[in-house]
Amino acid sequence: MHSFEEEFRREMFRSERTRMAILAGLLAALAVLFALLVLVFREHYLSIFHAHNTLAWIVAVLAALSAYELLVRHFVGRLLAHGRTPPAVLRYLSAAIETSIPALVIVMAARDVDAVYALEGPPGYLYVVFIVLSTLRVDFRLSVFTGIVAAAEYLALAALYVPGSAGAAGTPLGTAPYYLAKAAIFVLAGFAAGFVAAEIRRRVAGVLRSMEERSRVVAAFGQQVSPEIVEALLAGGAAMESRRAFVCVLFMDIRDFTRAVEHKTPQEIVAYQNAVFGAAVAAINAQHGVINQFLGDGLMATFGAPVAAGNACANALAAARDLLKSIDLLERKGDIPPTRLGIGLHAGEAVVGNIGSQARRQYSVSGNVVIVAARIEQLNKDYGSQLLASAEVLRAAGEAPPADGALGPVRVKGREEPVELYRLR
Repeated sequence: MHSFEEEFRREMFRSERTRMAILAGLLAALAVLFALLVLVFREHYLSIFHAHNTLAWIVAVLAALSAYELLVRHFVGRLLAHGRTPPAVLRYLSAAIETSIPALVIVMAARDVDAVYALEGPPGYLYVVFIVLSTLRVDFRLSVFTGIVAAAEYLALAALYVPGSAGAAGTPLGTAPYYLAKAAIFVLAGFAAGFVAAEIRRRVAGVLRSMEERSRVVAAFGQQVSPEIVEALLAGGAAMESRRAFVCVLFMDIRDFTRAVEHKTPQEIVAYQNAVFGAAVAAINAQHGVINQFLGDGLMATFGAPVAAGNACANALAAARDLLKSIDLLERKGDIPPTRLGIGLHAGEAVVGNIGSQARRQYSVSGNVVIVAARIEQLNKDYGSQLLASAEVLRAAGEAPPADGALGPVRVKGREEPVELYRLR
């Protein structure tokens, strides 16, 4: 996966390829338009451009420049396809070449008509078009650079042609302030285009960051959580960095799994696991839990992190009970053989968040609460039960301990203090 900076640069050049396509189409349209003008207004053309085939040359140049834009667009596309982007110097060189197109047309037209008319005629308006299209470069500096190049070229042409122009003599077209003001407008237009480009850049960056955040959350959790939790993470921008949180941890194991599948085919074993785990996923997701990992014939799930949705312990108890009901239903329907589960619940503070390296990260829950929950699940073997929960879970859930399910203080590995344990099924 590309980093944000790489993907953003690629998006900029995709926008620039769009600009090149628009510009190529514009130049081709101008070439066709000028050719039609020659055909429709041939007499006017011959009366103005009588010395040279100037307009024909202009049409040819515009067509050639259109082909040039398509060629550069193809070149940029090839670079992007190979995971590369053009160097910055090429972008500035391309901007300078493109912005010089109006100057080239003016110079060609000035061979047959008074240069001031060429300077103030249609070719001069092309500068504005190039400044406007520079916004698709999505670069403030390039837009400003385009405006400055346009102004500099326009002033240079004015300094070259105006002093010797008969048409400009005695009119405002023969004064320096006229051209300075117009050049200043080109520069201001470049800054305006730059601000628009910066705004486009900001919005594109925002969209890409949003997409990256969504990809990051999906990559971190995959199918471990319900769609509601994914949306809550994305909407709230929940941090994936390590932090302390109160959680309820659920461990589940299929009892006597090895003996139950001893004479089954691999396909039958997988179908059995999928049926049980499918019920577990549905029950846990429905109560806003997160399946952290599958453990062979069991799993670990967490309630309360990364997003706290309601009462974590009450949700965990509801999920455990729903899961046992689902297994009973699957048995009655004959979808699975007689199955007993072992489920252990414990609650407390844990460290939650991403662990690993930049290359590979995984959302993890760690701490004594996890170890104790695993030990409680294993105690189901000793008590012949299917659902054991600590007093911490019942207390946090606001649920009264069942009088006939109290197992008393029980010592578990990983904890010095005995655990008040209750059999719920």
